[in-house]
Amino acid sequence: MPLDFSAFTRVESSMAEFNVSKRHSHSLFIFSIILRKILYRKPKELMGSFNSAPKINNVDSQDDGLELPKGLSTDALLDHVRQLHGSGVVKPSLLSRCFLKPPLNSDDVTDGLRCLQLNSVSRVCSAPSDGAQHIRLLQWNILSQTLGQHNDGFVRCPDEALTWQHRRYLIVQEILQNQPDVVCLQEVDHFKFLQTVLGSQNYDGIFFPKPDSPCLYIEENNGPDGCAIFYKRDKLQLLGYDTRILEVWRVQSNQVAIAARLQLKASGREFCVCTTHLKARHGALLAKLRNEQGRDLIRFVKQFAGESPLLLCGDFNAEPIEPIYATILSCDLFKLGSAYADIKLEREREREREDQEQHTASCDDPNELIAQSIKREPPYTTWKIREDGEECHTIDYVFYTPQQLKIKNCLEFPAGEQIGKNRTPCFEYPSDHFSLVCDFELLDAPLSEDKSKPHGTIQ
Repeated sequence: MPLDFSAFTRVESSMAEFNVSKRHSHSLFIFSIILRKILYRKPKELMGSFNSAPKINNVDSQDDGLELPKGLSTDALLDHVRQLHGSGVVKPSLLSRCFLKPPLNSDDVTDGLRCLQLNSVSRVCSAPSDGAQHIRLLQWNILSQTLGQHNDGFVRCPDEALTWQHRRYLIVQEILQNQPDVVCLQEVDHFKFLQTVLGSQNYDGIFFPKPDSPCLYIEENNGPDGCAIFYKRDKLQLLGYDTRILEVWRVQSNQVAIAARLQLKASGREFCVCTTHLKARHGALLAKLRNEQGRDLIRFVKQFAGESPLLLCGDFNAEPIEPIYATILSCDLFKLGSAYADIKLEREREREREDQEQHTASCDDPNELIAQSIKREPPYTTWKIREDGEECHTIDYVFYTPQQLKIKNCLEFPAGEQIGKNRTPCFEYPSDHFSLVCDFELLDAPLSEDKSKPHGTIQ
């Protein structure tokens, strides 16, 4: 892509930590080029030709022949896609997962650990609450088809399991069987397919591609990958949305974010949801770049959401010990919590009450709160084997404003023996990341919303 030379002067004010003097314009020029090379990832086979690799500007057209029967219920559609996925051949079922319930009221006679039955949509096990203030959110990096099949090097995954014909209906099944109100996705490069299938179940969607998607440098691409938000239009009204290309030291990166303001039709209550996908790869410099992207993300969300209840989720490509995690949780603008960590804390407190032990004292020290949250995050949200080895760690999160939203339930992750020795993606699961599914309740006394904030524009 052509370099934006006006960006060099914008970087200048942030260069003190790199010991680059304003007088050394040549050093500034070189640094900006290096920064852009780091921020804009190309497929591995093109790494040596950053400036010369040709783009292949395909459009999202590989699913244009898709036809679905009209008027299918969710149950009927799931049966239909399972038949299409099988094509007359018996194939392994999607991985089974369970919901972990928080402390139950005395009049609730159901078990606290409920299994999600994947052969049908179970109203008992998987359906979200019908309460007017309840929201179920699904967060998932679904794995770009172009990158997953032609670039990412999943050496233990059978070739057939990586084909779009195999993966696309498993993706639909994973989403619809959980019946989310809001769906936040990353690495979406078949948006039209999802728009068609999810649209048949009353979902509308927003898509924002990466400005220089690595997919566009692979011949078999279906257009750029990016982030998407879908929402259940029979329950939620879209009031507005905004998009952003995240910046690092005032230079645009190749990572994006979408923020949407939604209103519950039954109660009129509003909330905001934002999703993003931060820079990948390991290393101290990359961790610093992710942290800068996170800081820019917070500024963007604050401007859009104001004081509204907020759900902030995505693939942050950072383990909890990285600076970006503390940056998000220590932000005074929102005072965010991590859904999966907080629900584990709820379970611990419930056990203490059952055992009549002394209740864990609340802590006001921000650093200690972050340290405790880190300990309670799940052991992994992605588990894969690539050419350079096995990766099993937590890099996907659902953050929320606990003063305005209460976490009620979370979908657990499958155990290692369920996943299998070849890990993911595989025949039983279509992505190298697991979906995160969370139930929230809007609290009765939320902070006052800033009605003067613009809602963005509906395009």
